[in-house]
Amino acid sequence: MATMLIHLPPELIVVFKSIVEAYDNLATLRTEDPGRHLLKLAYAPETAADVEALIASLAAEFAIERVA
Repeated sequence: MATMLIHLPPELIVVFKSIVEAYDNLATLRTEDPGRHLLKLAYAPETAADVEALIASLAAEFAIERVA
């Protein structure tokens, strides 16, 4: 399982989660640190390119900051 840690403004987390869940079985989203608004995306290594493309397409609109 591959993971990605991202930071989002708190007011956008629910919408972002809905978008990720709309892509069936692409990735799961978990709260890593609620106080710092860090989220962990977990996904299969073979879907890494799709996950990266999704994050890139949403980065500006959601002010996504990749942490790890």
